[in-house]
Amino acid sequence: MKTVLNFWQADPTISSGITSIQVIPACRGSFVPLPEFLDTNLSEILEKEGIRDLYLHQAEAIQSITHSQNTIITTGTASGKSLCYLLPILQRCLEDETATALLLFPTKALTQDQYKNLLRLSPKTLHSQIAIYDGDTPVSQRAKIRNNTRILLSNPDMLHTAILPHHPGWERYFRGLTYVVLDEVHLYRGVFGSHIANLLRRLKRIARFYAVFPTFILTSATVANAKEHAENLVEEPFIEVSDNQSPRGNKYFILYNPPIIHQELGVRRSALSEAVRLSGDLIVKGIQTLLFTHTRKNVEIGVRLLQTQNPDQAHKIFAYRSGYLPSERRKIEQALKNGTAKAVVATNALELGVDIGGIEGVIISGYPGSIAATHQQAGRSGRKKQDSLAVLVASSNPLDQYIIKHPEYLIEKPPEMALINPNNPLILLQHLRCAVFELPFRQNDTFGGLSWDYILPYLQVITLNREVFATADRFIWRANQYPSQSVSLRSTSGEVFLLHLEEDERLTIIGEIDQSSVDWMVHPNAVYLHQGQSYFVEELNYEKKRVLLSAFNGDYYTQPLMDQTIQKISEEKNRPVPGGIIHFGEIEVTQQLKAFRKISWQSKEILATEEMQLPPRILRTVGYWIEINSQTLELLSENNLWSGKPNNYGPNWDQQRNLARQRDRFTCQLCGVPEKNIPHHVHHKIPFRQFPSFEQANRLENLITLCPACHRKAESVVRIRSGLSGLRYLLSQIAPLFVLCDPGDLGSHSDPQSPISDGSPIVMIYDNSAAGIGLSEMLFDKHELILSSALEVVLNCPCTDGCPACVGVGGENGSAEKTETLAILKILNGLPLRL
Repeated sequence: MKTVLNFWQADPTISSGITSIQVIPACRGSFVPLPEFLDTNLSEILEKEGIRDLYLHQAEAIQSITHSQNTIITTGTASGKSLCYLLPILQRCLEDETATALLLFPTKALTQDQYKNLLRLSPKTLHSQIAIYDGDTPVSQRAKIRNNTRILLSNPDMLHTAILPHHPGWERYFRGLTYVVLDEVHLYRGVFGSHIANLLRRLKRIARFYAVFPTFILTSATVANAKEHAENLVEEPFIEVSDNQSPRGNKYFILYNPPIIHQELGVRRSALSEAVRLSGDLIVKGIQTLLFTHTRKNVEIGVRLLQTQNPDQAHKIFAYRSGYLPSERRKIEQALKNGTAKAVVATNALELGVDIGGIEGVIISGYPGSIAATHQQAGRSGRKKQDSLAVLVASSNPLDQYIIKHPEYLIEKPPEMALINPNNPLILLQHLRCAVFELPFRQNDTFGGLSWDYILPYLQVITLNREVFATADRFIWRANQYPSQSVSLRSTSGEVFLLHLEEDERLTIIGEIDQSSVDWMVHPNAVYLHQGQSYFVEELNYEKKRVLLSAFNGDYYTQPLMDQTIQKISEEKNRPVPGGIIHFGEIEVTQQLKAFRKISWQSKEILATEEMQLPPRILRTVGYWIEINSQTLELLSENNLWSGKPNNYGPNWDQQRNLARQRDRFTCQLCGVPEKNIPHHVHHKIPFRQFPSFEQANRLENLITLCPACHRKAESVVRIRSGLSGLRYLLSQIAPLFVLCDPGDLGSHSDPQSPISDGSPIVMIYDNSAAGIGLSEMLFDKHELILSSALEVVLNCPCTDGCPACVGVGGENGSAEKTETLAILKILNGLPLRL
């Protein structure tokens, strides 16, 4: 590993971009003997597997679990968390032939991984009693699983729709239920986590009906409130095991900023290109490498670039993302584990704890969006005592550039909290409907930690809907359908489209794609990328959920151009507040593919832009928005604290723009693409707002011709975040704390001249799920508290001009206009501008 570091530090094109190297020192580890109480057969199997002792934290967890204490294990990646629960489960099943266990995993890959571990570690006498029960389980095998299985591996969705509603058929299994395992519970946050908490209330209610009280075992990546999160999910006390005592080598964590490729504009080389370059260096040095990137498209572009860069190793370089067939993903996981894969380019699908062996190097292309996700991805490198490295390659995104300049934000700041709100009225109502179907409610029954008095009004509402029949002392389900079929634990649709490849007059299924990704990945005439190979989309059939592909040897790939609009459908309520009016109502968020670009693989030149009209995707939901009134705008403008209005480039702008295009020969000065049907853009090298007059701003020496794609890159460097967009950023960051949801459960929007408010500026927060679940209405009700908290955040933040912890950041050479946001907040809180 030091050889690679020395090589990079000796190369000036790389060393100049290394802004931080943090060394996480090696740990020898602490070991203790295997417990004496282990069954002889189990001890012999562990001996054959080379497991002769335990890490100290494994022994602590096992002791806690075997004493029936609910336990959450948060010791990080590659620390042997799964053994902490597998050993107690196997031991109990060997001691008590009636004991059963339920293991819930968030993905099928994790389920398959732990199924193999169980078979590997358990005596053969138990093998027939271990089973996976998920959507892929054949119907013909399900009755056998219900009757014979003792260790059941499944997922929350199957528990919700296929097990709890049919619990009488699982009576034998439930009467022996001793342990419940929930893996990767850091994923169970926000709306999804709130659903899971209510699902566990239903599980515990049925367990209590069968007179059992199982011990809960949870595992999690690092979050700020792991123990609290576990106790909120299960509503019981927990022991936390967090002190990682597994052995590990030195880990080098590097922050790297790509080189500037246009000095005058400050545009940097793309993060993906540099991540591929660094990954190539690791491959040459014989270091098995995992390259993380944000999108599925970038995975395919990255793997193709990496294969081209390393032709001798191309057959050992793979892509890994959602959409591949399970058999293909298992093959790649095995290749990583046995070392035949030299590099894999992946989305966060490989961020979770699937066993992939001893990865030595991780390259992260672009900040993953959270401190916790960065730690999780970086933690994929390093097993046992070997040295490892992780490199975060910054993109030109303002947040990435902030982190590069302030590495302490990533290194010293604790990871984010996991928040849930199980008592959200709409979520609770849905699960009470499911619970009544599963078991009637009797007078004075409870639901998790909720009293009879708390749940009674909800049961009365269900009764009014004629789904439940109420007697003197109980509520009984009366409707024909069972309600869990209509209650989704997740906000996204579970429907998938199958990808059919047409070859030699035969159709072969090569993958699948979720419904929400169809329009931008496999629209007609798109080039679909799969394991670095290109396929042309011949047909997209919405009715049959089918995509028809053909082999494609062209020298370009495609990039969709999506358009998003927000319009008000109805307004339910509003009220005046200092500085404006707040509103709550129904809105419609529309996304539609308008066109797509063809981009050259070699030069990255935009070869053509073609129009394309697909049916719009409409999200009907609810939102809360702040409308800023004209008096506030006048006050801000008088004090030069309002940059929300569009630039007026002056009367000579058309002339100067055309002169600049002529001088530059109608060619992008960054990538060299000539104009075609649509004129190129003309960009101000120094932002227009920084000049006292339009004559000075519009001088030819300050103007440069850029294609639209390069113009966006240049704008991101000198981005000036307006006070209004700073307020939107701030509210989107703190709003989840007030409604106990995940940031992804909310959408945000700002517009300095919004049609929703007849041209007045607005900032909007909306529920990011169909019909909404009441989050934005809660924000409307808590407006004053949220705004005063937002003001407190900005006043107490020590930064000078914005940072991720307050109003966001501007471009690398721009600004965040923190002063503007602070002025708006003062007015909205009813305070004078000068305190």
